[in-house]
This record gives sequence, structure tokens and C-alpha cells, in this order.
Amino acid sequence: MPIIQSVVRALAILDLFNEQTTELKITEISEKMQLHKSTVHSLLKTLQEAHYIEQNPDNGKYRLGMKLVERGNLVISTFDIRKMAKKYLTSLSDETGQTSHLGILDGDAGVYIDKQEGEKALIRYSRIGKRIPLHSTAIGKILLAYQTDENVAQLLDGYRFDPLTEKTITKQQDLLKELNEVKKQEYAIDNQENEQGVRCIAVPIKNHENEVLAALSISTLISNVDDKKLQQYIDLLKKIGTKLSEEVRYGYVL
Repeated sequence: MPIIQSVVRALAILDLFNEQTTELKITEISEKMQLHKSTVHSLLKTLQEAHYIEQNPDNGKYRLGMKLVERGNLVISTFDIRKMAKKYLTSLSDETGQTSHLGILDGDAGVYIDKQEGEKALIRYSRIGKRIPLHSTAIGKILLAYQTDENVAQLLDGYRFDPLTEKTITKQQDLLKELNEVKKQEYAIDNQENEQGVRCIAVPIKNHENEVLAALSISTLISNVDDKKLQQYIDLLKKIGTKLSEEVRYGYVL
């Protein structure tokens, strides 16, 4: 089946935007795409017509359009696991006062598909749809730990171990060692490895074939949650994760 080059180029333009790059000039897009400005202009015009790209009237730069929010929410709303997990996210945040997340594997990263803010939560960096590293987050470690050896090898082939803090795991052998511990203890922890001063814990959500579909997590600040309290959260998270997994198995979420 032939690949339609213009569609590939249009999708590549959308991929240029991320957390750090929210707006781009047409010259910047042209340079990154290595395409003539007139070609890029035509592609942007088409994406604008469909509302996947919009232009900031204040500075003329391009940014992602609201159509992507609409499409993204539609995709997320179809996830049965998200619907089942909602009450558990709420329960976790109500009981702990912390922010809880539900994440799934998407390519070589995790992605938040739902979250619930707790009344004591001071962590505001996360959002639904945010992609997160596998090597430095509790959710990422859970999603990676329960993969087959073959899948882990594929996911880590060429993987970038970006050092996000001084505690980030930056070597593959160290990560593999930790993944073995994750499976033994049935929870993962990110101890200031992704964000300074932040500790997160996560547990797996499994289906009727014992496959991990998602990870459930709590994010805490070290300044507010000591080791004793963190252990209480781990016990609670494992308990709730087991309940959700049982519901998933009964509902046969695929």
C-alpha cells in the first residue's frame, strides 16, 4: 500500500510540538522539516482549515489547534479501563489528599489517560495526555517491568536515558535490575528521579490473562510525606490496585 507523502508531512508537523515547544514560526517549521517555506505554508493552511493547527494572532506563530483536544478526548473516553478506574482514582485522592494518575504504555513512553487532584496536592505539572519517561517514573517502570523480555529489549533498543535529576537511572543494566525488584514487590517507586523533591509510587492493573494494561499511581512531595506515611500509601495503593484488577478481569477489558 503506497504512503501518501503529504499526509506523512502533515503528521510530522504536528509531532514538532511538545511540552517545551508550544509555538513555532513558519521558518522554524521549514528548517525542522527540511522543506521549502511554500510547501510548509500549504501544509499549515490545510491543517488550519481542519482546525488541527491554529495561528497565534499576537505573534503569528503556529500552535496545535483545539480539534486535537476534541479528538484526544474522544479516544480517551473510549477506554474502558479509564471508566473503571475513575472511582478508584477518586478514592485514592480523597483518602490520601494526593494526586493520583492512571497511565498506559504508548510506544516507548507512558501516557496519563486520567488523573485526580487531591486537596493536599501541590504537584501541578501533570496533565491528561502527557507523555512520561519509562526509566524515571513509577508508572513507566510498572509498564516496562511486566513486559516480556523480548518486548523490553525492543523498547530499550536505542532508548534515551535522559538524566532528569541527579537520581535518575541512566544505565540500562541498572534499570533492568530495578525492574526485577518491581516485579518482586509488585509496586514501583520514583524517588526524585523524574522531579526533584517528588516521590511517586505505582502498581500494575492486570487483565484476566494477567497482562498489565495500565498503572495506577500516587504522586507525593517528600516535604509533606515521610517514609512511614509513604509505606501506608503503598499498602493502600496495592489494595486498591488489586480491587481494580479484579474488576478489570471480571469485565474483560481488552
